[in-house]
Amino acid sequence: MKNYRTKIISNQEISPGYYRMRILAPGFGEKAHPGQFVMFRVQRSLPPLLRRPFGIFRTGFLPADCDGLPPQEYVEILYKVIGRGTGIMAELHEGDRVELLGPLGNGFDVRAGSGERILVGGGIGLVPLFMLASELVHKGETVRLLMGGRTRDDILAVTEFERLGVETYVSTDDGSLGEEGLITQVLERKLIKYPGAEVFACGPMPMLKAVREICQRFKTPLQVSLEEFMACGVGACLGCVVKGAGHSDENPSYLCTCKVGPVFKAEYLDWSALGHGQGECGGCA
Repeated sequence: MKNYRTKIISNQEISPGYYRMRILAPGFGEKAHPGQFVMFRVQRSLPPLLRRPFGIFRTGFLPADCDGLPPQEYVEILYKVIGRGTGIMAELHEGDRVELLGPLGNGFDVRAGSGERILVGGGIGLVPLFMLASELVHKGETVRLLMGGRTRDDILAVTEFERLGVETYVSTDDGSLGEEGLITQVLERKLIKYPGAEVFACGPMPMLKAVREICQRFKTPLQVSLEEFMACGVGACLGCVVKGAGHSDENPSYLCTCKVGPVFKAEYLDWSALGHGQGECGGCA
């Protein structure tokens, strides 16, 4: 973990209300793992003072330029404008100063598996799945991505996933892109076809609960990345705790999303107590 006082390389709207931001971050890539996140803060004295949590989409290098500037390493985040903090972010430009803390948290367990790897992303929840897909493809594994959204505007980065060699399936609630309906319907069909698969998911809590129920029925291993509100990102404020499996008044079990997670094996969580959080992948209000 490192605190970067750095600057923005680019900040572009890629779909209505969705932005891609590249941030200068030397040495970041060698430390980052799929499913981790960063805490982002604009270097201003005005509110909001708290950092905002965002999943890491990818890391990379800008090529050297004709003026002799060496390759520059960056970290890239995707975010949706949903409140004051992300609204301020959308107004930032190349060269603006920002502060970045990361990489933080525990990511996906990508040890060698024996079956298919199926990734399920809802809306901005696809963000932590890109680095995961990249690592799995690099290991020579077959990866299938099921991507869902309300409309075509909520379907992001399809081309980037396809360039990795990932088989991508899209569904939208209104049928404006891909198949009409919920992405969980596609998941059921894939698990019938690939009964030995392992599933990795990130997205809105209703989607995650549906994915978990399907995986339970098929006895399919599942890892989920939770979108919980985070204030500190390091486990100090305890604002993002969730109940673990087996929690009771006599034997309480609390898990700090930013410290233990944000990625959990599904069986470690008390799903009846999980709410409708939104934060880590898409940004807070």
